[in-house]
Amino acid sequence: MKNTYIKILSLHVLFGVVVYYSRGFGNLYFFAILAFFFIKIINAPKKGKSVEIIKACAYLLGVEVVLRMSGGIIFYEAIKYVILLFAVLGLFYNGFNKKATMYFVYVLLLIPSVYLSLALLDVDDNIRKAIAFNLSGPVCLGVTALFCYGVKVTKSQLESIINHMVYPLVSTVVYIFLYNPNVADVATGTGSNFASSGGFGPNQVSTVLGLGMFLLTVRYFYFSKIKWLKYLDLILVVLFAFRAIVTFSRGGVFTALIMIVAFIFFQFRSMDKREKTKMAISVGVLLVVALGTWVLSSVQTNGFIDKRYANENAMGIEKDDVTTGRGDLFLLEFNEFMENPGLGVGVGRVKDIRFQKTGVHAASHNELSRIIAEHGFLGVLAFSILLLVPLFLRLKDRSNVLFFSFYFFWLLTVNHSAMRIAAPAFIYALSLLHVVNEKNPVHRKQVISKR
Repeated sequence: MKNTYIKILSLHVLFGVVVYYSRGFGNLYFFAILAFFFIKIINAPKKGKSVEIIKACAYLLGVEVVLRMSGGIIFYEAIKYVILLFAVLGLFYNGFNKKATMYFVYVLLLIPSVYLSLALLDVDDNIRKAIAFNLSGPVCLGVTALFCYGVKVTKSQLESIINHMVYPLVSTVVYIFLYNPNVADVATGTGSNFASSGGFGPNQVSTVLGLGMFLLTVRYFYFSKIKWLKYLDLILVVLFAFRAIVTFSRGGVFTALIMIVAFIFFQFRSMDKREKTKMAISVGVLLVVALGTWVLSSVQTNGFIDKRYANENAMGIEKDDVTTGRGDLFLLEFNEFMENPGLGVGVGRVKDIRFQKTGVHAASHNELSRIIAEHGFLGVLAFSILLLVPLFLRLKDRSNVLFFSFYFFWLLTVNHSAMRIAAPAFIYALSLLHVVNEKNPVHRKQVISKR
């Protein structure tokens, strides 16, 4: 597996270079991905189809942002729809666990507010876009969760799933380094920096780079058993962490740190004394590397990153609002829920209502406040399902060592970046996997008959 990992990783470094220098390659790359994974799924035996579909979705999750950067997808939400399509294909082949029925209920709870929007908005292209944009993420989450709930994967298959996310994320980092090789040239303040984020939304870039930082940390601690491979993963952690920090978007970085702490905490608890000693040494190395990465980031950003994380402006004056205005937007959406507690204001309407009332045309990027504002009490029930079902699963099934990390990624990401990308939806679904022990081959002693 290690040789395959290096080869595919190298190939994706090349992909990052080609996508940057040849924007037309992005479209070819997108369709090649679809064809490749569709053929793999069709040719896989029935028992193996679920894992192949999860790998395909994991790869699509990882490639989404770099394709958006390069204009390599046919429309903005395409990745969510393809992941949704693959999940439906998985349900067609293998059905779903009866205990996952609550996710079907969750999707149904989202429907009434669609009819409310149809009644209140002009039926034109704008309503189609508003409804599709605001429901693509939640529906993708519901269907992938329905599909992934209780699916059995081995530790080696879990590693392969993680690798399938890492590969295209490496292409993303390569693209960003080519777009902006010298951060010091573009670090002129403490605001989110598009130039250091590959020319794309810093919030989304920070989110996926933070995810990559976590996944490679998991490889470093949990999957990489050979020293040089651990060092390679550690170098990649540094690259991801550095580029995530210098986007000046803090959400993805804080989320990654919480995921890493959760993973280390629960993994450490399950180890024996000898393994804990080795783990402690590895944690020490990681902390030294993290400190070095921060110093590098501070130097490269001319000290502005220190002010950003200290909640100061470029002049070193502390800002009044650490949420950069999102707290006020959250309260506005919560007030809409209080005024319309039944069915809410309708899918896709809260942003327009806010503009009509305040003149502010901005999104809160908070899925909790959005879902209750637009869906009312049904939204409260829907979000409660998402919040509680995994925790009840965890009480009975503690096999997934990444459960809390994946769960926290979803919960934290939807509260600072909503569901603009597919990552929180599918990572949530991955928390529902059941990890089983590898089956050791049985060696039977040959009996030689004497005649």
